[in-house]
Amino acid sequence: MSDLAIGGTGFCGLFLLIALRVPIGVAMIAVGMVGYASIAGTGSLLSFLKTEMYWRFSSFDFSVIPLFLMMGNFANRAGVTQALFRAASAFIGHFRGGLAMAAIGGCAAFGTISGSSLATAAMMGQVSLPELRRYKY
Repeated sequence: MSDLAIGGTGFCGLFLLIALRVPIGVAMIAVGMVGYASIAGTGSLLSFLKTEMYWRFSSFDFSVIPLFLMMGNFANRAGVTQALFRAASAFIGHFRGGLAMAAIGGCAAFGTISGSSLATAAMMGQVSLPELRRYKY
């Protein structure tokens, strides 16, 4: 079977699994693993999964998440986040959704500085959600 035929079969299998209401992530993983195994062999697939899992979980993307959560907790306990949200509310709170726009802008700025979308989502979620709930968003 050619690589093109395996790819076409994979797309058909993916759409079939999605039609059977399998979650999209699980369907993509299953089709990808079957396609990789049919092209390179099951031994190569198992070797790839072993090394890939190690390298993904030993990367710096996952190691910074606890530190950013701790930083967000410190900022929250010190009252820095409340002061920032009060200032944002004073500047753009009169616009419809202004405070939510300020939170999104803060996420963009922090994501630019940190370079990690996982750490940004973890830290800004911990910081922004209590304040947005307090302002009834």
